[in-house]
Amino acid sequence: MKKNVFALFVNLYLTFFVTGQSAINHPLGELSNSGSETIAYKGSRNYKFTERSDLRVYQNGRYVGLQSKIVSAFIIPTWTDKGLVYEGDFYVDQDTNRNKSQVALGIHEAIPSSFIINSDGNLTMLVDNGYPSFRSFPAFTAKKIKKGDIWEAKAMRAVDPLSKGIITKMPIYVRYTYTGDDNYNGEPVYLITAEWATRYNMGGTTLYVDWGGDKELSAAQGSHKATIIVSKATGAALVIRDTVDETFIYKDGNKYQYKGTISLFTEYPPAIDRSRLIAALKKMDLLDDDEAEKLLQRPVAKDDAISAGKNPQEADSAAGKSWADNYDNDDSWEPVNTSEWVSGGNLEKDTKSKTDRLKKKIEEHQAKSAKVTAPISVDNTEAGIRLTIQNLQFKADSAELLPGEEKRLDQIAEILKLADGAQFLIEGHTASTGYEAGEMKLSKERADSIAAALAKRGIGSERFICKGSGSKKPIAPNNTTEGKALNRRVEITILD
Repeated sequence: MKKNVFALFVNLYLTFFVTGQSAINHPLGELSNSGSETIAYKGSRNYKFTERSDLRVYQNGRYVGLQSKIVSAFIIPTWTDKGLVYEGDFYVDQDTNRNKSQVALGIHEAIPSSFIINSDGNLTMLVDNGYPSFRSFPAFTAKKIKKGDIWEAKAMRAVDPLSKGIITKMPIYVRYTYTGDDNYNGEPVYLITAEWATRYNMGGTTLYVDWGGDKELSAAQGSHKATIIVSKATGAALVIRDTVDETFIYKDGNKYQYKGTISLFTEYPPAIDRSRLIAALKKMDLLDDDEAEKLLQRPVAKDDAISAGKNPQEADSAAGKSWADNYDNDDSWEPVNTSEWVSGGNLEKDTKSKTDRLKKKIEEHQAKSAKVTAPISVDNTEAGIRLTIQNLQFKADSAELLPGEEKRLDQIAEILKLADGAQFLIEGHTASTGYEAGEMKLSKERADSIAAALAKRGIGSERFICKGSGSKKPIAPNNTTEGKALNRRVEITILD
């Protein structure tokens, strides 16, 4: 990602706004093109997803302002026992005003999301907090297609028109047309159009009501027309531009009409310069030579191998990993589940071997984290290089840092400044106290506190995504003082 991500996004948006080009919402699809025009979804690597809404808002026919809303996320695909799962932390920047002044940016609060997408484009939410707002869209027919062909598919939208924090789900029925070919930024692409009508609780065959949604929303109606661009080389969905005109009717009699565009972008950010980061980490004595070598490349995504026709075990082998390594790298502290392993030999023997390796790895992690000489530990994850700060000194039950942490924060700021254009996920963790709600709140507040401290050291606050995980991701047992100390930590991932 470049230095000014927001400016880049605005330039992209204006390009599509002026030219009328647009494209697809999900970057998860790839076209399977063996001399045919058959479209199917496959896995994808890490990507940044952005949805921007620029809508004129009318209340009971009177114009009340322009709603500008940007929803972004860094999505990481990971193979699990459920298959390829996409996990991300969405964040929202929003403003409603009477002019086109820039939406103010600041430290972002993470909204977790997790979902699965099948080969036909059908999306199943695993962790649903309202995002992504388009589900099972776009969807492709399994038949071979030619220019002019039309197909239809069901999808779902999650909406919150008045930004009340209450998500309402609406089924939609989309009509797709393959309209031709073109070039986008020098890359051959397919052009597809999509049309659908908003029909929520409108009577007749549209009596669907989301009883878990906004109970004050009585009905909705309107129209959408979108133009889609899909890469011929990879099948990746690049951008979508949806022209919107829809009205939401509430039980108090108010009607809110939204007219304008929703544009969705997918970016595959260039890899950060790891050599610069590694040199700085070694200079600070946070890495030895062996550890530095392992950080030169981020872990190879297994779906790259799977997309080439390999099964999960073969993909792990291609990445230089064993199937059990997935569990060695798991952040959760749970009993080993042998049913999730695929074994090519004696199950009992393999289980004992993998359990022993897991135990040894945890012991090594505990020993390393306990070293006074390593106040910041560094490891490689599928999301990027992760810096873990353990035993940060906060006031008791508070997010206020105590004096004495300046040196570690200075070191981290120095490292992060070398990651040009990257975003940073800051995740707070606590030991288990038996009060889950309090743990989640405190861990999020401490993540925010670290972000604010780093922003004061010259890093743009808009580059931080903050989340709290409470005690949900322990790296050690919580029944010892040492274990609790290890679990009280803040992790900063340089998203790559």
